[in-house]
Amino acid sequence: VQLQASGGGLVQAGDSLRLSCAASGRTFSGYVIAWFRQAPGKEREFVAGISSSGGQYYADSVKGRFTISRDNAKNTVYLRMNSLKPEDTAVYYCAADIYGVLDSDSAWNADEYHYWGQGTQVTVSS
Repeated sequence: VQLQASGGGLVQAGDSLRLSCAASGRTFSGYVIAWFRQAPGKEREFVAGISSSGGQYYADSVKGRFTISRDNAKNTVYLRMNSLKPEDTAVYYCAADIYGVLDSDSAWNADEYHYWGQGTQVTVSS
């Protein structure tokens, strides 16, 4: 399984971005896909996840601002980020749980994911 993250960039506070995570794999629709981020000097943290049935999970810091969605026909998961803040600045990674077993209690745990994309930089200026 290969994951390709894209869509990052340099924006101003209050702007929006949409990240994409394109995945290979014939059983993509069964994957749990999540976005994590890592800022300089900080640990990687969970941002949002989406189950095979479309269930969505969010970190408290992004609830109400970020929306995760998936298009199984395109093997792609999206992260729509609105009202961006300087503290959202990080490298964003997508990750796949290919067995689709993670849920709201476990999706936050980076160790549970099997494959990772290469990351895309998001920089929000104040």
